[in-house]
Amino acid sequence: MRDQHLQLLRTIELQRDGCAQAGSPLYVRLLNALERDLVDGGVSVDLLGPYGAAPVGDAVLLRLLAGVHRLVLEDRVPELAAHFPSVGGMPGPGLERSFLAAVNDHAGTLGGDLRGGVQTNEPGRAAALLAGFWEIGRAGLPLRVLEVGASAGLNLWFDRFGFRQDDWRWGPQDSPLVMESAFLGSPPRDSSIPVIAERRGCDLDPIDPATETGRNRLRSFVWPDQAARLRRLEGAVAVAAQGRARVDRQDGVSWLTDRLSEQVTGVATVVTHSIVFQYLSPEDQRSFLAVLDAAGAAATPAAPLAWLRMEPVGDRAEVRLTRWPGGQTRLMAVSGFHGPPVALR
Repeated sequence: MRDQHLQLLRTIELQRDGCAQAGSPLYVRLLNALERDLVDGGVSVDLLGPYGAAPVGDAVLLRLLAGVHRLVLEDRVPELAAHFPSVGGMPGPGLERSFLAAVNDHAGTLGGDLRGGVQTNEPGRAAALLAGFWEIGRAGLPLRVLEVGASAGLNLWFDRFGFRQDDWRWGPQDSPLVMESAFLGSPPRDSSIPVIAERRGCDLDPIDPATETGRNRLRSFVWPDQAARLRRLEGAVAVAAQGRARVDRQDGVSWLTDRLSEQVTGVATVVTHSIVFQYLSPEDQRSFLAVLDAAGAAATPAAPLAWLRMEPVGDRAEVRLTRWPGGQTRLMAVSGFHGPPVALR
């Protein structure tokens, strides 16, 4: 077996472990089917072969699975849809056969999905990022929120999501999205809802959640047997429909350079992202950090800057907050890759 196929098998193993840990037995079965098909020289060889050397962080397999899920959501593979809970199905005998048939029949479409990016606009991540927003908001300034890799911009509306835990409440309780018991332990009682002066994001390929095509693309990246995530997404889409947050079609480095080129006094500028940094090239990562360092060096108490990010560290996600002036960094929370449960630090 060629080296790139061996690498793909290792990538499948790692992604399968991640899906098992995150609670998606459906995707575990589909990845098992892909593994067997690759070993047997099936349809996945030509489809995935060009990505044999891609690192796990490129999420090639999640792109493929999302493409298949989109076919299900668009009612283009009814035999497979019978196994997908996201459209009322139930995984059963024949799942793997139907899955590989769909991959074979729609290889051209799925090849395009593999060339695209991952668009997991997961509202549950807002629960983890809240720890940082609370800390920044305690200074009393309105927030200018700039999200890199914003996808459809759903998490730009974090302040309009509701949260409940025992007798604790945060955010509008009549919101279309109210997250129950998102935190391990007791959330802070002194966390007010910040005033948002600006909410704006960027993405290489923004999604419009106001369209059915956009909504199906967002749904496709949610694992089909994870009903709670699907409900969160639907609620966040409904929240976003109540207003408009601008998401520019631009790469993160040039967009951030433009946004931070001038200081805005009287607000706290917050650069934020969740599970994005791994998709930047090493050169873009260095440039991204250089832009932040330069803007941080120019920050003042009247025009502070914060960098709030949620990124993978091993088998969990960590939320870290760096604030300028000063440049101090704190670990604010630890969570799953999709958010709850969130352990505040």
